[in-house]
This record gives sequence, C-alpha cells and structure tokens, in this order.
Amino acid sequence: MTDATIETPADPDHKVDRNDRLVILASSVGTVIEWYDFYLYGSLAAIITTQFFSGVNETTGYIFALMAFAAGFAVRPFGAIVFGRLGDLWGRKNTFLVTMLLMGLSTFVVGLLPNYATIGIAAPIILVLMRLLQGLALGGEYGGAATYVAEHAPPGKRGFYTSFIQITATAGLMISLLVILGVRFAVGEEAFLDWGWRIPFLLSILMLGVSLLIRLKLAESPAFARMKAEGKGSATPLKDSFGKWPNLKLVLIALVGLAAGQAVVWYTGQFYALFFLERVLKVDGALASMMIAAALLLATPFFVFWGWLSDKVGRKPIILGGCLIAALTYFPLFHALTGAANPQLAAATASAPVSVYADPADCSLQFDPVGKTVFNTSCDLAKSWLAKAGVTYDNVAAPAGTVAEVRIGGTTVQSFRGETMPSADFKTARTDWEKGLGEALKAAGYPAKADSALVNKPLVIAILFVLVFYVTMVYGPIAAALVEMFPTNIRYTSMSLPYHIGNGWFGGFLPTTAFAMVAATGNIYYGLWYPIVIAIATAVLGFLLVKEGKDVDIHA
Repeated sequence: MTDATIETPADPDHKVDRNDRLVILASSVGTVIEWYDFYLYGSLAAIITTQFFSGVNETTGYIFALMAFAAGFAVRPFGAIVFGRLGDLWGRKNTFLVTMLLMGLSTFVVGLLPNYATIGIAAPIILVLMRLLQGLALGGEYGGAATYVAEHAPPGKRGFYTSFIQITATAGLMISLLVILGVRFAVGEEAFLDWGWRIPFLLSILMLGVSLLIRLKLAESPAFARMKAEGKGSATPLKDSFGKWPNLKLVLIALVGLAAGQAVVWYTGQFYALFFLERVLKVDGALASMMIAAALLLATPFFVFWGWLSDKVGRKPIILGGCLIAALTYFPLFHALTGAANPQLAAATASAPVSVYADPADCSLQFDPVGKTVFNTSCDLAKSWLAKAGVTYDNVAAPAGTVAEVRIGGTTVQSFRGETMPSADFKTARTDWEKGLGEALKAAGYPAKADSALVNKPLVIAILFVLVFYVTMVYGPIAAALVEMFPTNIRYTSMSLPYHIGNGWFGGFLPTTAFAMVAATGNIYYGLWYPIVIAIATAVLGFLLVKEGKDVDIHA
C-alpha cells in the first residue's frame, strides 16, 4: 500500500461528470442482476430440496441443498483468480461482460432442469454444476465492479461511490425475495411448489439481456486505460499478486483483518436470519420472506451512509466496530427473535425444557451423505426426531447400556432399541413412538409450527433491521478499503481473492456449519458461535494489522 496522500485527481484533466455517474450506476445495476441470479437458489433452498434431492431423506436432503448452495461459494475464490487475472490483463469492462453471461445462462438452465423424479441422479449433478458456474462467474464479478467504480471516483469520495456497489448484494437478495413472493401469490402455493418456482429462474434471461445492453455501453476505467497507455500493466498478475511476499502479506491481512469478519456478519444478518426463521422457528416461508424484505428495504440506505462516513473518518473503525458490536449482541438478538416470531416455542422451551438422557456410545452423528442410513439406536431415534422438529434439547450422559429417554419438563418418553428389529416391525414401532413423542411435546406446549397470527411482526422486523444494520456497517465501506490496499496493475486479482475467500468460504459455509453445530449440540443458538468467533478475531487482527487507506492515492 502506498502512503501517498491524494492532493488532486491522478488525471487533472478528467472531471467526473454526469456521464461518469451514469457509467457507475450502470455497473451497479448489472451487479444487482448477477446477485439476483445467485441468491435465487438460497431463497428457494427448501423447494430445491424436494425437487432435486427427493431420493434421500428430508434431513439429508436439506443438508445436501445447503451444500449445493455452498458449492457456489466454494469456487468463488477460483473465479476471483481466473477472472481477476483476465481483468488485470484485458480490462475491467470485457471481463465482467463474460462473468455476467455465465451467470445469467447458468441460472436460466436451472429453471429448465428436470427434477430428480424425471431424470434421477443427473438432476442434482447438473444442478451442482450450474452452481459451480455461478460461483466462478460471481468470483470474477465483484472485484471488477468494485475496482471499476473506485477507479472512476473523485478524490475523497471512493467510499461513497463504491457503497452503491455494496447495495447490489442486498438489493439482489431483496429483488429475488420480492419476485418469489409475487410469483407465489400469482400462481398459488400448490402450483408454485410444483412448477411456479421455475419462473424466477427463467426470468433471469430477460434480466441478462437488459444487463448486457447496459454493460456494452460502458467505457474502460480511466486508471486502467492510463496504465495501459503508459505500459505499466502487469504481464503476470497472479505471480505479482501471490508470488511476492509484500503483496501476499497484504492479501492475507485483507482476508483476516477485514473480509472474514465482514462476511460472517453479512450472512448472519441476511441468510442465516432467514434460515433461522423458516427452519428453526417454523415461521411460514412467505411471511418470513416478507419480513426479511421489509428489514432489507429499511436498512439499505445505510450502505451509502456508512460509505460516505468512511470517507470522513476512515474505513477501519466502521468495519471493525460493526464486527465487534454484532458479535456482542447476536445471542440476545436471536433469543429475542425466537420470542417474537414463535412465542409458543419460547414459552414451551422455558417452561418444559427438553433433554435427551442417553448412553453416548448409543449416539451417532446425525449426518447421512447418501441418504440410506437408518438411525435405529434409541439415542439416534430421539435426536433425529427432535432435530427434525426444531426442538432445543440438552444432552445428558447416561450409564452404558441405558435405553435413551426424552425428558420434557416433568414428562419422560422412553425410546426403544430398533437395531435388531425386522424392517417392517421397526417402521411400525417408530411410527407409534414418534406419535407418542409428538403428543407429549404438544401437551407441553411445543407447536408444530409458528402461528402466523401470534408472530409479533413489527418486533421481528425491528430485530431483523438491527441485524441488517450491522451488515451495512461492515459491508458499506469494504470495497473502498480493499481497493486501496493494492496497486492498479494487480488490483483486480489481489483484492478479489481475499474478498471471495472471506465471503465464499467463511460466509458461504456459515449456514451449513451452523446447522451442523446445532444438530450436534441440540441447542438452536449454538451455531451463532461460528460468526461470533470469526467476527471477534477480525476485529482484533484488523485493529493490529490493517492500515487506514482513505487518503491513499490509488493511481500511484
């Protein structure tokens, strides 16, 4: 990072005029469309499970769906490397024309893809391939858009200008939710679950056409054009970015001191909050989406506010402060979310806590990668049913050989050993036992799903707003912060990798990791430790290692 302070624009003859602002807006609009494509899958994960993973059991199918969602994130760093290199060689404009085309076409294919019942195992395989293409494309998109906008911005306004790029991710998610809701209401819930879910994916082809028209009108960024004209470009951006320790050190600092914490706060506030409402608290999917959309709409202007403020006070205090505040308040906020969204569940958990009293040797990890394992020990039977029902429970070790018991307040429901039973007898016994356990939970006040009439909608939206407000703090200034860390000739490559490792891996795997942590412990809040630990680590490391860059000359 250079320490030169900006006195005047790098090109004193260049004035940021109306045309430049339209170019920046066009870049942002194109990125919104790409995020819309990418987040359709996350918003429809539950339906994707039934359509493409129907050959496995429900719990495993949902885990598979989350893993397929994460697959798009897993390859994002590789997309950053491939397209970042091309962006530093070809230019910003040409590269994100390619990434957008890949994104739009892969999304359209998902809308046409036959389900598991029609073509069997080929369906999830093709689905995952399309997700991988989406991840590669998105890995190249963000760095180009952020770099492009920052290189157009006048001195002292990089945070403000790039904050519009930061809005695109939330806007894409919000638009995807609104389109899904619109189609849901237009065709009816039954039709939507059958075939209507395909419409939002198919609409992406129209958005792709609009976005291509917009992107084709873009000019190359002034900084890149000037660098090329002066012959200062890098012929080996990958080697220069990652093969030389001074720059590689900056890449690592950007990852652990900024991107990782920003990523987990982003995904906790938006995706994990939606997952928690639907899958854990059993809130109706349409209602949960509407409340998330309302919170996103209310909080979105703060992306621009924090970007603007970062031009005044710096990127570092805002991003790291957001990470720390989020980490310190997640537990009380999610406890409050439970009480507001499903008060019956909160009351039952408090008045009649559930515990599984079992021999630890009788319990296995509730994860079945092929969907063929029968969980038939007394402990596994108890835990698998409770996990499916979204009931919080404590694990209590019992003496060896003990038949597992589910204790609900003062009521005890004993499990049974199914290991040696014939298959038909086991199915009958399990059905009868699960019915009895369900009745015991119902008698203790545990609801099968949240009663929409009892959901405190204003309070839920207020809590979700706070979670998204944290997102705006950490995400609004991040593009400017990353751009300022690297020189022009390797900027696209260097900034893209830490951003996409942070968001693709630390953030993208958050739903899967948190779900596994909850299933292992029985505590619906235990998964929050994942974002909390990472956010605190970023706050500490960022404070120690990251240099403030708001006054750095990015053209030097």
